[in-house]
Amino acid sequence: MAVWVAGLNDLFALVAARFPRVEPRLRARAYVRGLLAPLASKNGWTLAEAAGDATPDGMQRLLNRAAWDAGGVRDDVRGYVMRHLGDAGGVLVVDETGFVKKGTRSAGVQRQYSGTAGRVENCQLGVFLAYAGPEGRALIDRELYLPKSWTGDRDRCREAGVPDDVQFATKPELARAMLGRALDAGVPAAWVTADEAYGRDGKFRDWLEQRRIGYVVAVAINQAVAGDAGTSRADVLAAHAPDQAWKRRSCGNGAKGPRMFDWAAATLPDDGTAPPRWSRYLLARRALTRNAKGEHELAFYLCCAPAGTADEELIRVAGSRWAVEECFQTAKNETGLDHYQVRRYDAWYRHATLAVLAHAYLAVTAATAPKALAAASSRSRSARSAVSWHT
Repeated sequence: MAVWVAGLNDLFALVAARFPRVEPRLRARAYVRGLLAPLASKNGWTLAEAAGDATPDGMQRLLNRAAWDAGGVRDDVRGYVMRHLGDAGGVLVVDETGFVKKGTRSAGVQRQYSGTAGRVENCQLGVFLAYAGPEGRALIDRELYLPKSWTGDRDRCREAGVPDDVQFATKPELARAMLGRALDAGVPAAWVTADEAYGRDGKFRDWLEQRRIGYVVAVAINQAVAGDAGTSRADVLAAHAPDQAWKRRSCGNGAKGPRMFDWAAATLPDDGTAPPRWSRYLLARRALTRNAKGEHELAFYLCCAPAGTADEELIRVAGSRWAVEECFQTAKNETGLDHYQVRRYDAWYRHATLAVLAHAYLAVTAATAPKALAAASSRSRSARSAVSWHT
């Protein structure tokens, strides 16, 4: 327990300069300790009780009115994660998660599809950036998605504390903003991965290529892919991959052990627009078992990376996308990411920042615990197919 408290003290020493006054800094530390505590619910009342307060007024003041720099804390947390988990081959993972809410006044809330709930819900959507390295994974950035129903109503925005200069941005645009901050800060990463919501966005892929960072992003089965004989759908190209192109590989360990699939990769024709000495690839994933229709389910990824990148590396990065799902699960179950009771735009960012800080602390603590260090040491020892499929 003493080591745990000392580690948290060290982390708050890193962010202390972001709090001009002592009282908000101590309040933030108490807030984070509450988020890390084994409480069934982590709202203003329960966090206040855990801190020994009679009312939640102090916690609400921290989120809504106190003077402190949430963006600066975010940057400090990112640096903290990189110092402990950073690796030259790290993967930046983008994804969104939903926060079911009642009413219409919370910033960004509306009826919209939530992948978390698996249906249309009255909710807010947060877009997050996670970092995945060999020693662990953690959330490092966050953005609140504001639908056009919000950005088109400035009076409603002002009531929720949304600044006048905040305009509508798509989820891929929010992702680009977070990735830009990470890359500009020198985050050690070689890759970006994301699901179809981001992979299908050509501007998102083009931006990644301009930044010269490799990507493996999911796309739909009907994604148009340019081949030597013209453009074909991804699933049509995969249907003509020779048997020897498919390789059974694990894309990483899951809760039940290695996640095994059959994989095939093809180098796409060079149209002169890829970065110099880089290539684009189509990566196909095939399930080992058949579904109710008697078919092997397929998934596809568009990739861009230095020419000659091994198939196994593309597969590894594709599998890294699950890291963000694990981060969401831990952050919601263990650090109260979705337990907040705030309506204002800036208050959402403040809560999310402190929840991300708490999650980063758990990730780093787990990675640097004696058992984890021993495991790491042990690891260190031990249509016509118009593309060229790798065999």
